[in-house]
Parts: sequence; C-alpha cells; structure tokens
Amino acid sequence: MNAQDNIPANQSLNAHQQSIVSISALTAVGDLEHLKSELNTGLDAGLTINEIKEVLVQLYAYCGFPRSLNAINTFMKVLEERKSKGITDVEGNQASPITSTANKYETGKKTLQALTGQEEKGPKTGANAFAPAIDTFLKEHLFADIFSRDVLTHQQRELATISVLSSLEGVSSQLQFHLAVGMNIGLTESQLKQVFSLIETHIGKKLAETAKNVLLKMGDKKL
Repeated sequence: MNAQDNIPANQSLNAHQQSIVSISALTAVGDLEHLKSELNTGLDAGLTINEIKEVLVQLYAYCGFPRSLNAINTFMKVLEERKSKGITDVEGNQASPITSTANKYETGKKTLQALTGQEEKGPKTGANAFAPAIDTFLKEHLFADIFSRDVLTHQQRELATISVLSSLEGVSSQLQFHLAVGMNIGLTESQLKQVFSLIETHIGKKLAETAKNVLLKMGDKKL
C-alpha cells in the first residue's frame, strides 16, 4: 500500500487531475520520454485534446517557452501515433474568444483577488515596486489573458502550476503562494499531498520532500 491509498476517496485527485499533475511536472523538467507516456495516459483517462493543449500552453508562464514548446511538439507526435493506430481522441471545446473591453490590468487584478481571497491594497511592495513592469505583465497577461481562458477551470490551472513549481528547485516562495491559492479555491491538503506523491514518482523524492515541507510550514504558521 502506498501513501495515496490512505487518502479518503472524496479527497483524492481524480484521474483527470492526476494526469494534469504528471503532464505538468514532466513538462517542467523536460522529460519528454516519460511525458509521452503520461500524455497517452491522460487521453485514455478522458482528458480532451484541447484540455491538454491548454495545460501545455499555460506552462510556458512557469517553466518557459522552450519546455512548453517541446511538450507541445511531443503531444503532436503522440496524437499522430494514436491516429495511426486507429484511436480517435475527443477534441473538446475550443477556448472562447475573449471579447471583454475592460481594462486588462484591472481584469487581472480582480482575478488575482478572487484566487487569493484577498483584496490588494496600498502601494506596490517588493518586486512589484522594484520592477513595476513585472506587476503589469503578471496582471495583464498571466491573470487576464491566460486565466480568463475557459477550457480549464481556475482549479485545474492552479493544479498545473503547483505541479510545475513542485518540480523545480529554488521556487519555494512561489510554491507557497500557489499552494495558498489552490486551497483557497478548493484543493484540499490531502489532494496536495497526493500531488507531492506523484512528484516523487515522476521527478524524485528530494523535490517532493521540499514541496511537502513548504505545505507543512504553512500549516505551522496558522497555529
């Protein structure tokens, strides 16, 4: 029996969520051979082609264009191979055009506030104050352009983000932020621990333990 077997069924990641975790983690580290296998698993589990595309496109914001593009090219090969075997995969919904004429910065700000559950007040601080352009790009592009797309839910997008950050070294502060967001929008502690179990399986024990410790310290701060 492994750690995942001890998680109550109603708090476990479903097959779609597990595939998002695995695909995101392997994309982040550039392990294309194992990614190919997990892309097949995700399709077999019922993720649509467009859902997986959307995950891979979003990941460029967290692990860079090269990793994202390599994963997309790998996915194209997987689909070609499946088609040659007579497998018909579900295309799924296309992303709806974003027709809002609202100010993109304000749209991103509202989305971020909904994700964190906290209203942004006062002057900019930290990196956002030191380099205001990064604040603009985060609000207008990441949280307006990307998070406004509707193929994936915000929870699925955060699950992908947490999986990437759990697979990379030196990003504990960013991981802590997104773990808090994930829990704010409905991911449970048990589900996050299952994410880390999948990280251990696909990426390694060291990074999985680092991610677990970030979550543990968050819990300690609430005491």
